[in-house]
Amino acid sequence: MYKQYCRIYQMMMRSFTLFLKWRKPELIEGAGSINNVPSYIVNKKINHLFIVTDTGIVSSGLMEPLLVQLDKTNIRYYVFSDTKPNPTIDLIEEALQQYKELHCDALLAFGGGSPIDCAKVIAARVAQPNKKISELKGVMKVQKETPLLIAIPTTAGTGSEATLAAVVSDSKTFEKYALMDPVLTPNIAVLDPNLTIKLPKNLTAATGMDALTHAVEAYIGKSTTSETEQQCLEAVQLLLENLYEAYENGENIKAREKVQKASYLAGLAFSRAYVGNVHAIAHTLGGFYSTPHGLANAIILPYVLEAYGEKVYSRLADLADAANLVESTTPIADKAKAFIEAIKNLNDKMNIPTKTKVEEKDIPLMVNRAYTEANPLYPVPQIFNKSQFTQLYQQIREG
Repeated sequence: MYKQYCRIYQMMMRSFTLFLKWRKPELIEGAGSINNVPSYIVNKKINHLFIVTDTGIVSSGLMEPLLVQLDKTNIRYYVFSDTKPNPTIDLIEEALQQYKELHCDALLAFGGGSPIDCAKVIAARVAQPNKKISELKGVMKVQKETPLLIAIPTTAGTGSEATLAAVVSDSKTFEKYALMDPVLTPNIAVLDPNLTIKLPKNLTAATGMDALTHAVEAYIGKSTTSETEQQCLEAVQLLLENLYEAYENGENIKAREKVQKASYLAGLAFSRAYVGNVHAIAHTLGGFYSTPHGLANAIILPYVLEAYGEKVYSRLADLADAANLVESTTPIADKAKAFIEAIKNLNDKMNIPTKTKVEEKDIPLMVNRAYTEANPLYPVPQIFNKSQFTQLYQQIREG
């Protein structure tokens, strides 16, 4: 009965989203495109820009050319560099207070998924000043115009520069959850592959697999559209053909550019078609053990696809065809299995482990949270019960 309720809920959500006004970011892309950002800001008549980043970005000097250009245009800005991985409610509220005290009127997020998510939730709180972040959890809880947001990713994986979602962590309850609303989609996204050249190999691998997980889960789910399907197929092809090259030869600008575009496409796709059980589990690992999100997705993805079994063979066969993994005449089941093997092989080549930290005592609560996150919202190919979630945690558990 509950599974039937979930499917009805998902069908209603899919029908509802057909009438939503979906915003796509204005795209600035190509090597060196970051140099065009200040002129965009001037044209938008911004008075005081609030830049959200992290200490790693600041110390690397990666943002310095942008700040120099901003200084030349006399644009006032303030740099908030305290963002941490898996931004917490307390951190976001601290940033919001500074945003208000400085009378800022626009946001620029510079970095990986964490600074972009942090900036999105700041924007949500500006739009909804009388609501706590916990009250904005879930779907369509903001629904008011947010400040202009420019997203400049320095990784290629989260797709946050294209999505309506932001993920936050509660340091008190160890819960990690998402805010999802079209108004959180950045107004401008800047895809400059030069910003990803110095990305360490382990981050290139983890963030790239994050993008692949987005594309796969969006494609195999039950809320796809013709547009999201095409975005997923292209993203998977780009990633399977270029991610390892970007990992192995980091200064290959073409490979970096294609991985970055794939991340963006996957972000657009899962904004409309959602993710699934892989993400539900990954979010608990991030909440409990601060496991990097992309790494968690990479580890979990093959296990979940195998657990789905024949229910996803046809869809995985499409992805295998898109990536030219097998001959077109290969049976569907063999194509699907070849796709899963390709994921495992890619993980192995990039030194991504097959197991991760999961403490036995935490599993019951993690199962409850993953089950609650996934259902009824995620239009997954198969609705897992709690026993199936438990089995998956046991499979990925070290030792």
